Amino acid sequence: MHDPNQPVIRPAVLKDAEQIFNLIRDHKDDLISRPMGDIIQNIDRFVVCEAEGRVVGCAAWQILPEIGEPERASVEIQSVAVLPDYRRHHIGTRIVTTILENIKRFRPAQAIILTFAPEFFGSLGFKMIPKTQVMHKLYMGCINCTKHANPFTCPEIAMALDLREP
Repeated sequence: MHDPNQPVIRPAVLKDAEQIFNLIRDHKDDLISRPMGDIIQNIDRFVVCEAEGRVVGCAAWQILPEIGEPERASVEIQSVAVLPDYRRHHIGTRIVTTILENIKRFRPAQAIILTFAPEFFGSLGFKMIPKTQVMHKLYMGCINCTKHANPFTCPEIAMALDLREP
């Protein structure tokens, strides 16, 4: 029997959208905000952590196509957020690990992240890469950022995790 007070990692459902929106908005220094419509449209790509009847953590993923070489596509992990009271309880690790497990079925070349928390992602095996290796992401995501005029002056760190089978 599941203890309702124990945090559970699960796929997001539509009723989670407002809580996800607020969680991302509450992390405005670390995350690019997402409109409610975008969250609803991509709810199938969100994973949440529910504890005590509310969403306390979330993350999403998006496939970044590689033109002419579909097998070299990357998956970007986005919108990783955990409420302050729930940090240091491995919730972020469990959410990101769940996403990595879920995306393996697509056999992407790598998972990428742009982050202000390189130590956290480093602990999951991600390695720093030059931003020039994620130009598609910079063009698609950073073009709409209101925080920095230039993605190369933005202090976010690009990281990648190789997912190709040895």
